[in-house]
Amino acid sequence: MITTQDLWLDTTQGRLFAKRWQPAVMRSEVPIVLFHDSLGCVALWRDFPEQLALTTGRTVIAYDRLGFGQSDPSPHALDLDFIHTEAHGAFSALCQQLNLSQYVVFGHSVGGAMAAVCAASFPEHCRALITESAQAFVEDSILEGIRLAEQAFTQEGQLDRLKKYHGDKAEWVLNTWVSTWLAEEFRHWNLDEVLPSVHCPVLSIHGENDEYGSNQHPERFSALSSGTATMQILPDCGHIPHREQQSFVLDLVQAFLA
Repeated sequence: MITTQDLWLDTTQGRLFAKRWQPAVMRSEVPIVLFHDSLGCVALWRDFPEQLALTTGRTVIAYDRLGFGQSDPSPHALDLDFIHTEAHGAFSALCQQLNLSQYVVFGHSVGGAMAAVCAASFPEHCRALITESAQAFVEDSILEGIRLAEQAFTQEGQLDRLKKYHGDKAEWVLNTWVSTWLAEEFRHWNLDEVLPSVHCPVLSIHGENDEYGSNQHPERFSALSSGTATMQILPDCGHIPHREQQSFVLDLVQAFLA
């Protein structure tokens, strides 16, 4: 049995929407905080947070970044250092307002990079880092995948898919993703200086057919992190393992956290 709660968090730039899933049987007091991908939000995790809470016996918390999902619109475009500033911005506000002194961070895609920055920034509080389909640097295959997705969203009805989750912010969400990653100034972004400061255990999950990055990304997470690192490549899997192979991902996370 799961108890859910909708939450609203105040930041200097606007309100953030968050949701908490708490299992009836708790096996650990350390919660898992989820970081969504570039087009994602709390709702797009679908039933994964609930299943994650049931499987691990931990509270799971997910939140919409500013400009996404049910959170307030962003007053400006993303800065090129948006991955790094999330740790001391929205994430810090969430931890402060929900009184989180210890946590596991779990990020999908760009959310995985954000989770890594949080783990490096708050080593005394972060117990473990889990990345799924996360990017550690700007790879040509990522840029090609974004260009193809941008073209697909020009087809009739495709933007409506985003509006279902982001409302009037959908166009901003799409344009921000495309313009930021394709910016020439962003071309040299990477986590090379961040990962050595990650001292907690790390689990990097990656689909072998991921259309937004090769196996070089989990390899870099594993090689550069200072903590014990485990890499798991999922066969016949693309960019969303928690949806494509949910049971396998849940088992991996449970075994890792145990």
